[in-house]
Amino acid sequence: MKKEFVVIGLGRFGGSIVRELVELGADVMAIDISPERVDDFAQIATQAVAADTTDESVLRSLGIRNFEHVVIAIGENIQASILTTLMLKEIGVKKITVKAQNDYHAKVLQKIGADHVVHPERDMGIRIANNMVSNNILDYLELSDEYSIVEIQANEKLAGYTLIDLNIRAKFGVNIVAIKRGKQILVSPQAIEKIQHEDILIVIGSDIDIHRFEKKALH
Repeated sequence: MKKEFVVIGLGRFGGSIVRELVELGADVMAIDISPERVDDFAQIATQAVAADTTDESVLRSLGIRNFEHVVIAIGENIQASILTTLMLKEIGVKKITVKAQNDYHAKVLQKIGADHVVHPERDMGIRIANNMVSNNILDYLELSDEYSIVEIQANEKLAGYTLIDLNIRAKFGVNIVAIKRGKQILVSPQAIEKIQHEDILIVIGSDIDIHRFEKKALH
């Protein structure tokens, strides 16, 4: 069976989620209070509806409680975002992901029961800043306030050594969970795996340990 999603709010963030979910083969109901935005997605989403999602009777009439996952991507209207989240919890939606505008908004969403809160602008800013500061870090994904997973370009200092030679976990407290080598991906590489120049190391650990590894092992 196809997975079924609802995306509420069809701005840049919500719109990109609709397109990607459809591309991945999911059924998507796209909702926005603006008929113009809804028209833009009429030929993209499985169903596109113009509706006020702060009205519980509207949500019930659309049968949203039957969908397994709802994404609330409402833009600047924080009140509408919060009210929509409350309404969805009231009618029994199983999983709700909400875009937060700021930390205060995120705290409110978590308190009223949002299952997952995302900060797309903040997270992208963090990723870009980390990529700019280090020549070795290719990508960065924050897992929590203290832990991240990063892609780090191996250089000549690491090339030719095995993972057991480098003893990275014991020295720096980080784990290499995968190695990208061209089109090949080595998941959970063995300790005897020899690193090659320009391998991309997928490293997970605390931000402090990752920065220590990046600074001492690669410079």
